Amino acid sequence: MILLLLRRVFHPYSLLAYASFIALVLICIYPKETIHAGLRGVYIWWEVLFPSLFPFFVLSELLLGFGIVHFIGKLLDFLMKPVFRLPGIAGFVLTMGFISGYPVAARLSAKLYEQNHITAKEAERLIGFTTTSDPIFLIGAVSIGFFHSYDLAILFAVVHYGTALLIGITLGIHNRITSPDKHMLIKASTYKPSLFQAAIRAMVEAREGETRSASRLFIDAIFIATKLMIIVGGLVVFFSVILQLLTSTQLLDFIISLLNLILYNIGLPEGFSQAIIPSLFEVTLGAKEASIAPLATIHQAAIAVWALSFAGFSVHAQIASLLSHTPIRYLPFLKIRIVHACIASLILYIVWPLFM
Repeated sequence: MILLLLRRVFHPYSLLAYASFIALVLICIYPKETIHAGLRGVYIWWEVLFPSLFPFFVLSELLLGFGIVHFIGKLLDFLMKPVFRLPGIAGFVLTMGFISGYPVAARLSAKLYEQNHITAKEAERLIGFTTTSDPIFLIGAVSIGFFHSYDLAILFAVVHYGTALLIGITLGIHNRITSPDKHMLIKASTYKPSLFQAAIRAMVEAREGETRSASRLFIDAIFIATKLMIIVGGLVVFFSVILQLLTSTQLLDFIISLLNLILYNIGLPEGFSQAIIPSLFEVTLGAKEASIAPLATIHQAAIAVWALSFAGFSVHAQIASLLSHTPIRYLPFLKIRIVHACIASLILYIVWPLFM
């Protein structure tokens, strides 16, 4: 009886309920700080995220409706199947994910799953290694804006995207071992000029299967993109407020001090925790804190790469919300993000002499 009671008291949903109530009380205690944090989150959403993500959301919906995605997918069959053990259409997600950044890959993967182009397991792998920072943010904001170094931009790009591809290949090898009968390698006879004709045929068939008119498709794309952006904005504001509450209650300082002690015992500089903790919540804040942390440049860069690769719980919440209406699980994404962040930081230390 006591064991059952303890399970109910410490059930994850119960803990979330306790945390929500405490957060509500803290908002009442720190109303001024909460409002400023909320406004800061709105500013980040409106000035940075909305103009950068909204066009990609609209265009991705249009490309899916017009069959362009199917055209690209057929052309990329020769690459995606043998290398990543994924259908060729997943190549569109890989391209858009690297170009537009998080959380576009999750949205596209969920869409492909809904259209029965990929399975839930394939979507989990695809989202795991294609959810990356966009080049504009990585180069413009982090490398140039925070670190004031173009050389670091090249290093960040090579390490961040290279690690993502390495993880994707590794997941493909693992899938080949565990599911050898799925996605057999393409035979040499596939590499013929007719591949382009097959891509055209796939695009035409996809367009003929679309019952909506071009105007209706455009209106639906605007509506879906706007709905997604509102969700993204709400999550950014929410985590901005939570981080501010942790700061106002000195709880964040306590966590940083505790982490400093742990890092010191394993031989790492204490300044690591100053940037790592914010990186857990928001990638922009984590990268900024990494650039001003009292550490050598190589350590600052390693933390920045960690922040870019982990992406922060703000992005994780966006991913989880986009997958909530599908059987695609969030937990594999979390595991891959942690692995990506750790491996990317380790690779940065290894290749540092080659770039700097």
